[in-house]
Amino acid sequence: MNDKLQLPNLDYAALSPMLILFGVACVGVLVEGFVPRRVRHTVQLTLALLGLVAALVMVIRQGSTEVITAQTAVAVDGPGLFLSGAIIVLGIVSLLLIGERTLEPGGAFVAQAAVTANTDRDQEQALRAHGATEVFPLTMFALAGMLLFCTANDLLTMFVALEVFSLPLYLLCALARRRRLLSQEAAMKYFLLGSFASAFFLFGIALVYGFAGQVDFKAIDTAIGNSPNDDILLYVGLAMLAIGLLFKAAAVPFHVWTPDVYQGAPTPITALMAACTKVAAFGGLLRLVYVGFKGTEWTIQPVLGTVAVLTMIVGAILAVTQTDIKRLLAYSSIANAGYLLVGVLALNEQGLSSSMFYLVAYGFTVLAAFGVVTLVRDADGEATHLSRWAGLGRRSPLYASLFTFILLAFAGLPLTSGFTAKFGVFAAAIDGHQTWLVIAGVVSSAILAFPYLRVVVMMWLSEPGEATPAVSIPGAMTAAALVIGAVATLVLGVAPGALLEVTQNAGTFLR
Repeated sequence: MNDKLQLPNLDYAALSPMLILFGVACVGVLVEGFVPRRVRHTVQLTLALLGLVAALVMVIRQGSTEVITAQTAVAVDGPGLFLSGAIIVLGIVSLLLIGERTLEPGGAFVAQAAVTANTDRDQEQALRAHGATEVFPLTMFALAGMLLFCTANDLLTMFVALEVFSLPLYLLCALARRRRLLSQEAAMKYFLLGSFASAFFLFGIALVYGFAGQVDFKAIDTAIGNSPNDDILLYVGLAMLAIGLLFKAAAVPFHVWTPDVYQGAPTPITALMAACTKVAAFGGLLRLVYVGFKGTEWTIQPVLGTVAVLTMIVGAILAVTQTDIKRLLAYSSIANAGYLLVGVLALNEQGLSSSMFYLVAYGFTVLAAFGVVTLVRDADGEATHLSRWAGLGRRSPLYASLFTFILLAFAGLPLTSGFTAKFGVFAAAIDGHQTWLVIAGVVSSAILAFPYLRVVVMMWLSEPGEATPAVSIPGAMTAAALVIGAVATLVLGVAPGALLEVTQNAGTFLR
């Protein structure tokens, strides 16, 4: 036998951003084992930030690259590089929030050493000594998996990437210190429901393979209309793939995990999921719809359109009933997933570019929102019940003003990134003859404005009570994250031209 194993050709330059993050994550695991505890936090945070900056530099250097590498497993193209850059930039801001909360003694994260301690005193000592620095390599693994997910060019690679970024998130959600039982319950729910969604995704891969005989997107697209196999395999398989992706995107009816996980997870991790996971989920969905299953658009549009309408309406209505600020932001995230689906279903270049703009704009705004949430706290930790925010404008007018601006951006008022982003996806949907989605989007936006304005009224027009907490002075990293998020929200509302040009120049997916 003269047959030799043919190794795939790898374009290491094109793959360098995700390779850097995977490498940094592996080094971070070694740091946990061999670096002394007293300097471990500084080493881990510095290593993670440098790794993200290096990955961002490589993304920028590969800006004009269009190549399919690793056989057909990874497609490095304009949209993939843009989404990778967005994940990295939002990941840097998230890491500033995470780093601040792991830095403070007994902060937001519970260390593994504290979980196994026998007494409360031992737990507190372990927390102060250890600092829960394992969050850094876990975060880097998650971000690296997200980059692979956005550039995956076949279903098996997409499934592997899905698991790579999901498993660290399950662990990170369980690391809240002050709400440990709630955090662990949320993580278990996220893990179980995520496992079911992954199983659906994997079964969908099997059915699509049975139809097309291949798992790469180009072969699937070619097989649509040409394959002699029964179309039922294609459509059932596509439905199961959609379940896995819509679960990560927090779309109705696959949204039930979102409020509990957002509430139970440490707030910096909630911010990471709300910003970066949203980009990864929709990056994968965009590639699936625009590349692999473009030939089924007449089937996709009414089905996913119905999901989009339900997501917008259900998210908006349930947000009205919430009494916890993190749960309110969770239902806001669900509604925003519906708005993003409107852009996806335009199925044109404007829909692609407007969806990418929306992901970046929403990411910065939601990071700033959760950054403020980490500051409103008392001796027992974060004060997330809405009644505790009454009169906050008089206790801390600066941060109440900042949060008011963020809520107005979520509501889509002019001169904010929220208005520009919604206008973009709605205009793309009208050009794509999906006016019914725009009507549903406008109605849900009007409903969703109520809970935002209710919080604004509570902060400014209510008298502060004894239960109204003070806003803690942010550390340098939290302050930097807030400034970046707020400035981006303002700039993308007042002068969005530069980012719009970048999204338009990103082109289309490589086929």
